[in-house]
Amino acid sequence: MKTLAILASAMTLHAATQVVTLPANSPLVTIKIVFRTGSASDPKSLPGLAELTASMLAEGGTKNKTYKQIVDAFYPMATHVSSRVDKEMITFSGVTHIDNLEAFYGIFREMLLEPGWREDDFQRLRDDQKNFLRVSLRGSNDEELGKEVLYNQIYQGHPYGHHNAGTVTAIDKITIADMQKFYRDRFTRANLIIGVAGGYPESFVKRMESDFAKLERGSDDTPALPVPKTPEGTRITMVEKSTRSVAYSIGFPIGVKRGDPDFPALLVAQSYLGQHRNSGGLLYNHMRGARGLNYGDYAYIEYFPNGMFLSEPEPNLARRQQIFQIWIRPVEPPTAHFTLRLAMFEFDRFLKEGLSEESFQRSRSYVTKYSNLLLKTKDAELGYAIDSKVYGIPEYTSYIRNALTKLTRDDVNRAIRKHLHANNLDIVVVAQDCEALKKKIVANDASPITYNSPKPDNILAEDKIVETWKIEPASVTIVPVDKVFE
Repeated sequence: MKTLAILASAMTLHAATQVVTLPANSPLVTIKIVFRTGSASDPKSLPGLAELTASMLAEGGTKNKTYKQIVDAFYPMATHVSSRVDKEMITFSGVTHIDNLEAFYGIFREMLLEPGWREDDFQRLRDDQKNFLRVSLRGSNDEELGKEVLYNQIYQGHPYGHHNAGTVTAIDKITIADMQKFYRDRFTRANLIIGVAGGYPESFVKRMESDFAKLERGSDDTPALPVPKTPEGTRITMVEKSTRSVAYSIGFPIGVKRGDPDFPALLVAQSYLGQHRNSGGLLYNHMRGARGLNYGDYAYIEYFPNGMFLSEPEPNLARRQQIFQIWIRPVEPPTAHFTLRLAMFEFDRFLKEGLSEESFQRSRSYVTKYSNLLLKTKDAELGYAIDSKVYGIPEYTSYIRNALTKLTRDDVNRAIRKHLHANNLDIVVVAQDCEALKKKIVANDASPITYNSPKPDNILAEDKIVETWKIEPASVTIVPVDKVFE
């Protein structure tokens, strides 16, 4: 805790030059180059352009080096450059030992400022992007598939309304000239934040500022985002896929983001309802713990991709608009209808009852401690410092800690009533034989459940209520998986 406090006090934010620095007594140097742009700036006809452009910089050659030469040069340094594209942020990251800083940075700088735009890199990376959508996302990751389809449904007709990787059809239309134009228009000094952490020389930051001053100045106007349209009633989208389990993603837009007054309150509510990969949440305890229905039952108030592989959220995904989301999977098909009803029953009860004083105290304490874990690496610490600059808040852990100190149970329950609801929402289902599940949901017939082992009387009594819990969708649409993101 003391170390974190020292590092937080050492953080400097240079508004004029958009630089975030975290000096530390460490032989490792972490560099992040962030552009405040992303897939929300894709042309409507070319979703996926930002993603492919960033890949060309991070995984392509420069004017003077092929990508193979870059990989060969990085190998003895045990380093690489990675890119991440989100709706309003594109981040390039690298970590190197101080002994290799000059050599590493020389290549890193060249990759971002002097891209090669080679045809062979373009063909390779375009195929990779299409294969990610068709194979990795649609074929082997039901968790991310359901979550990303949910975002597409919620943000229909909105700049956020497509996957960051775009669609297969659009990717095929992208040209090198399109990427070069996006690079000139969006990779500008006005959109740039330079981040450096570790034991770098004092002169290094000034040199980076001078180097990246070569970018076009650009405009610092941030385009307005429309308010996402909330569905009237419950809208269900079913993705038909050959899979052994059923995955549910349930959500709706919320008008709360980091820095807003009710964000800390909703963070506590989220933790109580279903902290990611944690066995202490209400949904987890009542669905998996008490009934053994499935593996994971979690809730989110911020975008959290790659949850299948992560225990904590990653930084540099700052967005001006967020959604509330519940994730339920994997569910066995025979219990799928009951499980959906149970999720909605528990959520409805959560909205009506809120948190008890005991639950509030326990959840607030957990969130206070959990926020410190998010900054356990220098890369994460720098990432959160950059995000805090974007959101206009203090250093993240102090922001959360100070806000939670003042928070009351009434604050949390008021925020729940104000921002969360159990109607006018989207439900995305990934399953096989969606037509059969659709018929059960639409008919609203009873869906009794049987167990392999005895259950307490209170659980069995609750099940009698749940098995007839009404979910009356305004619409149900079945989409073949090979049409999703196509």
